[in-house]
Amino acid sequence: MEYQSTDNQPEQAPKKNSNVIYFLIAVVVALLGTDVYLYMQKNKSDIKIVYQNDEKTRLQTELDSLEAQIEQVNASRAKMTTTMQAKNDSLRLKIRVLRSELAKGKLTTAELNKAQEDIKQLRYFVTKYTADIEELKKQNTTLATERDTLKNNLATVSKKATDLEQKNQELDTKVKVASAIKVSNAEVVAYKVKNSGKESDVTKAKQATKIKINFNVATNEVAEKGLHDIFVRIIDPTGNLITQTDSGTFAADGQDLQYTYKTAIDFRDDGSLYTIDWVNPLPFQKGTYTVLLYADGYTMGKTSITLK
Repeated sequence: MEYQSTDNQPEQAPKKNSNVIYFLIAVVVALLGTDVYLYMQKNKSDIKIVYQNDEKTRLQTELDSLEAQIEQVNASRAKMTTTMQAKNDSLRLKIRVLRSELAKGKLTTAELNKAQEDIKQLRYFVTKYTADIEELKKQNTTLATERDTLKNNLATVSKKATDLEQKNQELDTKVKVASAIKVSNAEVVAYKVKNSGKESDVTKAKQATKIKINFNVATNEVAEKGLHDIFVRIIDPTGNLITQTDSGTFAADGQDLQYTYKTAIDFRDDGSLYTIDWVNPLPFQKGTYTVLLYADGYTMGKTSITLK
């Protein structure tokens, strides 16, 4: 029995060595598997980080585009309503918030998805806001066109009113001219008044004390019937207007004139003869006296007398 046990001991040594080798191989395989797993996880992480960085860059670019779109709308200088101005401020604030979020070091998947959704909504609001501004610009253009048309119409109406007023003034002037009474014929006769009061006509200056202006008024259907003021201007032979202390002024032929004598006649458009007596406060001179008659703002007639 001792012989057999001594002979069998060497046969068990190779089996133990084989087990050790198998164990080492298993350990190596496990380590290789771990390295491969870690390598693959690292690649996935790198890919994920690169994806996140690329997506952040894309989203930032989109924010730049949206902000530029808002700036372009504002540059149009369209007059915004209070609501549109509030929307404009809200969009700008939202862009600043999103930029701040994207500026963080790393974004989780949830944060990145939220940023994507926020920008998608922001894109919708900016597009709608831009459309609203364009519609406002169209309305402003329409209103401006209507305003310009109204201005042109008002200018046309104003010009027509001015032309009409001018025509009315011209017509009024024509009516006044037409309605002013005129002398058809006139003469001046010098008289001497005797102590008895009897008058006799004379031709010499030293004998004359007064003159009589005899005239007829031309037929005028548009002239007003009734009393008409008559203004008399008498020019002496030296060319001076004879005035008296009670002489005043009147308007005729577009100017203010001083009169020598003032009276009135009752015009009836019946061809009546009218006579105006005027006593000279001074002695008459030799030469020609010019007599001018005015009525209704215009020259009525003219006559003269020459005294020897």
